[in-house]
Amino acid sequence: MTTDVPRLSGATLGRIAPGVHVGTRRPDAAVGIVHLGIGAFHRAHQAVYTEEAMAAEGVGHWGICGVTQRSRAVVDQLGPQDGFYGVLEGSDDGVSVRVVGSVLEVVSAGEQPELVQSRIADEAVRVVTLTVTEKGYRRDASGRLDLRDAGVQADLTGTDAPVTAIGRLVRGLQERNRRHGASITVLSCDNLVGNGEVVRGLVADFCAALPTAEGEPLREWVASSVSFPSSMVDRIVPATTDDDRAQARQLLGVRDDGLVVAEPFRQWVIEDDFAGPVPAWHRAGATLTADVAPYEAVKLRLLNATHSLLAYTGALAGYTTIAEAMRDDRLSAAATALMAQDALPTLTRPDDLDLADYQQSVLARFANPVLRHRTTQVAMDGSQKLPVRLLGTVRDRLRAGAEPRWAALAVAAWMVYVARERDALGRPLPLDDPLADRLRTAAAGPESGLVERMLAVEEVFDPELRDSAVFRGLIAEGVKELLVTR
Repeated sequence: MTTDVPRLSGATLGRIAPGVHVGTRRPDAAVGIVHLGIGAFHRAHQAVYTEEAMAAEGVGHWGICGVTQRSRAVVDQLGPQDGFYGVLEGSDDGVSVRVVGSVLEVVSAGEQPELVQSRIADEAVRVVTLTVTEKGYRRDASGRLDLRDAGVQADLTGTDAPVTAIGRLVRGLQERNRRHGASITVLSCDNLVGNGEVVRGLVADFCAALPTAEGEPLREWVASSVSFPSSMVDRIVPATTDDDRAQARQLLGVRDDGLVVAEPFRQWVIEDDFAGPVPAWHRAGATLTADVAPYEAVKLRLLNATHSLLAYTGALAGYTTIAEAMRDDRLSAAATALMAQDALPTLTRPDDLDLADYQQSVLARFANPVLRHRTTQVAMDGSQKLPVRLLGTVRDRLRAGAEPRWAALAVAAWMVYVARERDALGRPLPLDDPLADRLRTAAAGPESGLVERMLAVEEVFDPELRDSAVFRGLIAEGVKELLVTR
């Protein structure tokens, strides 16, 4: 790492190259949002919208306190930079960078749990947002809070600092109720169907599992004073590389250890159901609506499902990035067919979306060579993603008497990815999944029985899918094709 170049911070903003957009802070800058899970996606998405909303309103009191759930890496990246970081955007039209200043504070939940709780309880904070990934919600197979999870059990006892996202959220809300009881909006920004209702249910489950004298009054306050709007977020944010940092250094004129990379496209659809004031996100381009579900279904079933198909088939074929996979005519044709033949018939079109244009934009975004979005990164957490991205489409098409061939191919590619553990070039394929051990056990054995063993993983497949001869046959065809072509 080059260290002789000044590092980005509040003190070095004046050294940034001319022409770079810099998000400066107003004199009234203050924390108004607590964000759980301050990874790259939040910094490239909600933090940018929030900065632009503050600029549009001419206020500074919607600054973000970012909470890192596990590693303190983000604290080390952004702390010395006073929360400032760059967003590097790239496409065929060129590369640019902007500096974002909406993050005022970064906290490690593991090291400063009392501060996290205090921030959520602060009356000046009116919004808690979350990007903790699907697995971070600690749900069981039925979608409820997994009360058997060791972390959830520990958080319910209250003897130590909470270790789960829901535990941290609820303990913060509990302290808020104890101090003053001011209303607050909790806004999930994760790829979950009805994510607002999901979080509402998990919070209720946590309260119900507490002793009655503790949990019942908390549950009643939450029901009356906390809103849980759903939202849909979209922006491709690949992992940042050393090459990206070097390019940003040339554009900025300073070193940025907190850099994130993103495509130019971004979208945020939010249910207009807030418990109190929120930033003017709509003035930064977000869509406020009474019903997020149609937008959510379009994104999950067209974009996310196709992303997973390309990730698993591309990784198996030896492609490092999604853009490389898109240059394979067979894989790009499969991606097109998945959207047009399987997913599109299951969707209700939002009034302001042209679905034909949307499909073309998805393919163009995936083909963007500048992003270098790794297939194995998209392939992470398949056991959590497949039910949300693909299996709803499969279920709907089967009920309609159709054969969801391309969605089944994506599922088959996931199974082969888990079983084979190496790509066509002999390189190892990482299995980064909360059910990794369970999946490896199911995949072990003769290839002839792979489909049956994987379909028996009840955390992923429900009885309707497991018992479908059509679905089983389509997956078997896909597995056979993938094993032969490899």
